[in-house]
Amino acid sequence: MCRFIESIQLKDGQFKRLELHQARLQKAMADFYPNVPFIDLAELLKQTSFPTEGMYKCRVVYDSEVRLIEFVPYIQREIHSLKLVETDVESKPYKMEDRSGLNVAFAKRGECDDVLLVKNGLLTDTSYSNIALYDGKQWFTPRVPLLYGVNRAQLLTEGKLIEKDLKPDELVNFQRIALFNALIEFGDLELEISAICH
Repeated sequence: MCRFIESIQLKDGQFKRLELHQARLQKAMADFYPNVPFIDLAELLKQTSFPTEGMYKCRVVYDSEVRLIEFVPYIQREIHSLKLVETDVESKPYKMEDRSGLNVAFAKRGECDDVLLVKNGLLTDTSYSNIALYDGKQWFTPRVPLLYGVNRAQLLTEGKLIEKDLKPDELVNFQRIALFNALIEFGDLELEISAICH
């Protein structure tokens, strides 16, 4: 049985991008559990006792029903370098609980803080975030990421990112790389391209 996760940002009592998390949950349910009752994330979370101050990761684990809701204080990881690593992790429109493929790739980071994953000759994600590359004028994000993140979806809708196939040997054409996910806002974690190790 497949189990999925939504990692939702809870900041000072407010859940961020809940509609996008709901849409992703519904996609997983339609594909794997089409005949089970509708899960309303907003309603479920409203009924939980959640922190109203500070920054938390609200972790919702579900399959045919919600199995766990937990709130973990969120501290952003320090990332100063990325190692290019090949992967065969499958691209998915939802977030799987099983991270074994990503963990295997992460273990290949060497002296670097995280990995920048390459699949079929194209840049995808890091082990825990979507990416975007800045060429001095615009931000580009991989057309086919490993995970279709909610923050990425919002940024595309707002026109802040452009989807494009990006190859490792094209990194020299860019100045900076941004890492972002449901918990890390776009612009909060950026590195110089020189921080990417081959």
